[in-house]
Amino acid sequence: MFNIFGSKPKNYENLDGNTFKTKYNNTLKAELLDVRTAGEFASGSIPGAKNLDVTSSQFQQALKTLDKDKEYFVFCRSGNRSGSACDMLSAQGFKAYNLSGGVGSWPR
Repeated sequence: MFNIFGSKPKNYENLDGNTFKTKYNNTLKAELLDVRTAGEFASGSIPGAKNLDVTSSQFQQALKTLDKDKEYFVFCRSGNRSGSACDMLSAQGFKAYNLSGGVGSWPR
């Protein structure tokens, strides 16, 4: 009704691990983004993921190089940084999905 707490609606979806993986595998133009640091990425990631550190000063610039025809499946360690990344992606017109619970939620 009234937005008295200043929270804004999300323009992306939070998905549990199974839904995230299924939707990713069934989307033709999908990109998997790991938004953790390079060190975290190097310690292990989901196969096929591209690393784009959301805490990097180059993150906003890197968004300008992404293909708006693709859908972006975004994850981090816990789901917080990827949620922020999804906010930024959706604000620039990208379709984004957040892996709720982070990389540990990805089904093995």
